[in-house]
Amino acid sequence: MAQLTKRQLFSLTASAAFLTSLPRAHAAPGSQPVLELALNENPFGPSPKAEQALAAQLKNANRYGDALSADQFVEQVARFENVAPEQIILGEILELLGLFLAARAPVGGNIVYSSPGYMALVDAGKPAGLTGVGVPLDASLKNDLPELAKAITPQTKALYLVNPHNPSGTVSAPAEFEKFLRDISRKTLVIVDEAYLEYGTSVRSAVSLTRQGENVAVFRTFDKIYGLAGLPIGYLVAPRSLATALRDAGFGNPHGLGRLAISAASAALTDQHWVRSVHSRIAAGRTRLTQTLDSLKLKHTDSEANFVFFQSPKPVADVREQFAKLGIVIARPFAPLNDWLRISVGTEAEVTRVISALKEIFAT
Repeated sequence: MAQLTKRQLFSLTASAAFLTSLPRAHAAPGSQPVLELALNENPFGPSPKAEQALAAQLKNANRYGDALSADQFVEQVARFENVAPEQIILGEILELLGLFLAARAPVGGNIVYSSPGYMALVDAGKPAGLTGVGVPLDASLKNDLPELAKAITPQTKALYLVNPHNPSGTVSAPAEFEKFLRDISRKTLVIVDEAYLEYGTSVRSAVSLTRQGENVAVFRTFDKIYGLAGLPIGYLVAPRSLATALRDAGFGNPHGLGRLAISAASAALTDQHWVRSVHSRIAAGRTRLTQTLDSLKLKHTDSEANFVFFQSPKPVADVREQFAKLGIVIARPFAPLNDWLRISVGTEAEVTRVISALKEIFAT
C-alpha cells in the first residue's frame, strides 16, 4: 500500500484536529453543513469526464497502476506541457524530492525558500541533513526576489518557490520572475511549485524555462483546480539530467500512483473547459470576498489563488473560534504572520455564508 504523503497527512490531521475542536452545539447552525475552508480544495469537484473515468475504473480498483497507462499519461502530460516525455516524473513527489536532494552528493546542504510557505519539500529533507533557509516575504507578502538571491550559497541544493504563493496568494511579476529564475538557475537548481497556477490571472508557468534548457523544475498538481485532492497525483517537469536521476531512483513508479488516480487525472487534463469554468467561478468568489474585506477595512493581499489572506485586528484564536461557532473551518495561522488569516474560496452559496460571517465578526 502506498504511504500517505506529507501533504495528505497534513490535510487529514489539520482537518480532523480542528473539526473535533468545534463546539458541538454550534458546529452547523440549523441544517447548514460545516464548511471546510482551510485546505484550499476545489469546492466544485472534478470534471464530469474525470468522474466518468473513475466510474469505469472502479471494477479494476483491486489492481495496481500499470506501466502502460502510466506511460500513456506521461506522454499526454508531455504534449500538454510541450516537453519531452523523458522530462515528466509522475507523482506528488515534493517530499521525496526533498529526501533526494538531501542525499545527493555532497550530503546535506540547504534549501532556500520563502517564509512562511508550504514546507513539505524542506521538512522532508531535514532528517537527512538538509537545512532550510527561510527568507521573509516582502512588504506586499510576495516572494522577495532580491533577498532570495542573496541567500544562495555554494551549499544551496535548490531554491524552492511557490507561485502563486501559499499562504499569501501573491504572484511575482512575470517578466521580473522569469529573469530572476533564469539568473538563479545558473547558480543552483530552482524548483517552482505551481499548485495554484490555474487560478491566477497575471501569472505564467515557469515551464517555458525548462523547455529552454534552464535548470528549472516545475511541480504541478491535480489536487487543486482539477478537484482530485482525494486521489492525490501531480507531476514534475524537470531538466533532463534531473529527470534521469529521479527515474533511476525509482520516482514515478505506477504501482505507487494507482490506476484510479491515473485514469481520473488523464481524463481531467482533457477537460480544459471545466478548468476555465472553475477558474471563473473562483475568481468571482474571490472578488466578492476581497470587496467585503475592503468594506470592512481589513488589509489583505492581492491573492491570485483560490483563497484570500487578510490581517485580523482581533486575536486570531478568537476569530477562528467565532468562525467555528458559525460552522466554518478556516486555516491555522502561518508564523510569523500570526495575525493573518487564510480562507479558501467556496461555492457561491459558501462565499455568501463567509461574507455574512465576516460582517458579523468584524463589523462590530
